Amino acid sequence: MSLAKRLLAILAAGAVAVGCGAAVAAQPQPKLAEWAPYIHVASPIDVVGPRRDGTMVVAANGRLWLLSRDGALRAFAPSYQSNPGLEAYIALASADRHGCSFGADTVYAISFGNPRGVVAIDARRAVRPFATIPAPGLIDGIAFDDTGSFGHRLLVATTAGKHTTVDAIDCRGAVSVITTTAHRVEGGIAVAPTTFGRFAGDLIAPDELGGGVWAVTPGGRNLLVARSGLPHGSDTGVESEVFLPRGRFYALLADRLTPGNPHPGDNVLLRVSSAALATAGARPGDLLVATEGGAKTDAISCGATTCSVRHVADGPAIAHPEGHIAIVPQ
Repeated sequence: MSLAKRLLAILAAGAVAVGCGAAVAAQPQPKLAEWAPYIHVASPIDVVGPRRDGTMVVAANGRLWLLSRDGALRAFAPSYQSNPGLEAYIALASADRHGCSFGADTVYAISFGNPRGVVAIDARRAVRPFATIPAPGLIDGIAFDDTGSFGHRLLVATTAGKHTTVDAIDCRGAVSVITTTAHRVEGGIAVAPTTFGRFAGDLIAPDELGGGVWAVTPGGRNLLVARSGLPHGSDTGVESEVFLPRGRFYALLADRLTPGNPHPGDNVLLRVSSAALATAGARPGDLLVATEGGAKTDAISCGATTCSVRHVADGPAIAHPEGHIAIVPQ
């Protein structure tokens, strides 16, 4: 047998030649991480944090709750209430907003009533109207700009038909339009850190219908980041996001009971460890995106010209995730 034919035969058998005629089998695919039930929560819609005391904020059943490090839930801000059937996603303000204070540990929640926009719930549990969103459609995304490219403002997405309006809101509640013609997106939107290649500082948002992940620049341009390659469609495609930090952590994801849905949910918070994600190939700085149907999860990394997508985790088939992916430091 010729040398060329011998090499082809080795490659076809799934091995590569190394050293003095030795061969090793092709490397197996990394083991996928698994989202597992953590605690029961009635109709959870979102989870964010941590606050300065280490607790997480959970939006569930039209109310707000604080989740301690040991998994205990307690009611927070009893005067706050939203329609349990609507997706009133939330965002949490940090201590420093570069000269414009949103109030440390203040929760900002999408409001479908009065005002139609955003309400603020401060650390003392007081609830107040914050900003009115004039854009027509469904308000379906909220996130703080912690990178600074949008002026450290609060970003809100409102979708009507095939397009999404992105507004930026300063700490006084003044609303500025970034774009009215972004690709249709919704869910746990997030601003990319400086390490996210060509999309650093952009607002990154998922499109559950088409399965794509999109960027909105501070100047209002709309760019495709990547195709997730995951199942997509209504209540099926990519919904939730977070950028992975360094260090040891757990990621949390709200899994809402949705009767009659192909993925009916289970009224729990799902959890996965940083160690399991790392074993599956996720790295610090990656964008983690999970589907609304079954919590199928990709890690996306971007450089100066290209992005790569790796499937890193799955959830229970029953899972119906909503809102953001939250990070709990270990």
